[in-house]
Amino acid sequence: MFNLDRLTQDNSIRVVTSRQVRQQSVDIRRDVYDSHRHRVFALAFYMTGNEVEAEEILTSTFVTAFRKADTPDSREVDSALMAELRKRFMLDRCQATLDIQAGSGERASLEGRNVRRTELEEAIHTLPADERLLFLLRDVEGYSLTAISELLTIPEAKVQRGLISARIRLRRALAKGSVVEIPAPAQAEPDAA
Repeated sequence: MFNLDRLTQDNSIRVVTSRQVRQQSVDIRRDVYDSHRHRVFALAFYMTGNEVEAEEILTSTFVTAFRKADTPDSREVDSALMAELRKRFMLDRCQATLDIQAGSGERASLEGRNVRRTELEEAIHTLPADERLLFLLRDVEGYSLTAISELLTIPEAKVQRGLISARIRLRRALAKGSVVEIPAPAQAEPDAA
């Protein structure tokens, strides 16, 4: 199996060096994974509402990111995440728009009302997938409008309109005191390969 007689001083140094290089590579990949996994999982979970699906998205995201680069940066990880979310949700096709003028007589006021975290989470899940993603990226994760625009390859004005619509929907759902379900957009069908 392994002939130790042929192992010379030179060969043993190469073996040790090779192991060290391999271990460094594993450590670097682990650091990349550890530095992004919480954010990726949180976004995936809020998009799906399901831990198992969120884990699948997390895994697929990192597999894709590591295939593209040995040590992907946050931009490459985000790009892989968006690609995975596009496969699962019809983000590019779902263009739900809220008629802001409709119901302008009713004002969604949260004055004097404390909103529980669970109510907010439930309200977030009622948003259409594209608006939910915009809201999560901007208001939860703190991405700039420009970064979101570049990440999703949509104009910044469209990002702003989507955010306004998402915030109005959330405010209305929370002001009513009970979350009203908005029909979820159809899931993208997997590619037949």
